[in-house]
Amino acid sequence: MSNPTALIAAWARSAVAPHGGTFNALQPHEIAAPVVRALLARAGISPHAVDAVVLGNALGAGGNPARMVALASGLPERCAAFSVDTQCCAGIDAVSMAVGLLASGQASVVIAGGVEAWSRSPIRQVRPMREGELAVTYEKPAFSPDPARDPDLLMSAAHYAQQHGFSRAQQDAYAVLSHQRAMAHAATLAEEIVPVHGLQQDAYPRPIDLIRAARMPVAVKQVALNLDAGHLQSEQSDCSVSTLAISSKADGVALVLLATPQACKDLGLIPQAAWVTSASVGVDPITPLIAAEKAALAALRRANLPSMDSLSVIELHDAFAVQGLSFCQALGVDPTSINRRGGGLARGHPIGASGAIALVRLLADLQRDEQAGALGLVAVAGAGGIGAAAIFERL
Repeated sequence: MSNPTALIAAWARSAVAPHGGTFNALQPHEIAAPVVRALLARAGISPHAVDAVVLGNALGAGGNPARMVALASGLPERCAAFSVDTQCCAGIDAVSMAVGLLASGQASVVIAGGVEAWSRSPIRQVRPMREGELAVTYEKPAFSPDPARDPDLLMSAAHYAQQHGFSRAQQDAYAVLSHQRAMAHAATLAEEIVPVHGLQQDAYPRPIDLIRAARMPVAVKQVALNLDAGHLQSEQSDCSVSTLAISSKADGVALVLLATPQACKDLGLIPQAAWVTSASVGVDPITPLIAAEKAALAALRRANLPSMDSLSVIELHDAFAVQGLSFCQALGVDPTSINRRGGGLARGHPIGASGAIALVRLLADLQRDEQAGALGLVAVAGAGGIGAAAIFERL
């Protein structure tokens, strides 16, 4: 890049732990603080060089998790702290907002990413309207003011699979590949992971094949839909969604250290990658899973890239197998060409951190496998019909 806005000097993440697993008793700042300290050590700079922390978090239900992380990690009290809640997109959006701080001159060094402690998420309740009424506990907040356009995400994915003819066999095969890749590359993945609470590797990936996948229970059975002539394929095959084709609830954190070119010179930082561009978009909330592909297309346009062929590495946080299949079909890429060491289906889904974990995976693969100048794209979709994507260059 001739004039980069933001350079990436280091990255790090925790392992992803299943909900109720190793991180069950940890708050977000307790998961994140060891990773912040490791990130600074990898970059070789003092905590006092950090001007701001920008963190995605989806389930904290108030407060400022980024400030908690900054203080728990020993960053200076003057350090600004911004918490971002764009649900699944928060980890990538936090990085894009950090770039904005650098570009506007408000900061020279920023730690950005996402953290989620789903196991410790607060119990949510709606306050009573009248005296004597009880509070009502709820699991999912509204993501659209119109309930008719605010579907359950799993049901939305299941309906999309059937409407577009993505069979259970296709979905299971996609998920099996994700697990097999994560298992095969466990040792390589461990290099980017900071041990937290003794966990050194992602806990969820499992050895599985197509035969075992076919025996997995169904999460959503095929339902009757009014289909037009263009969607008759879904009537002729089993398009139900198995439990294997859904990413699991999880806890985790992922962070990157961004700095301006001048800060890199002043602090002796050796940048490994550069931010090229990013995009955050909205789509119809009825089908939020397609927002990742729309965001990817927007990022390609902003980078003046003609197609996905310009990219060497592609990381998609795939909350559902059908999402990955749709993403690849819409963008003209082979499903085997993305998430080369396993995706969200194999790791799990720590909502506010998932996009940042995919970004760390992208940066690690660019650095390990590609030559200088290679480009990579990371993308994610979120509840309410929002998507985020970003492109980075290996230096």
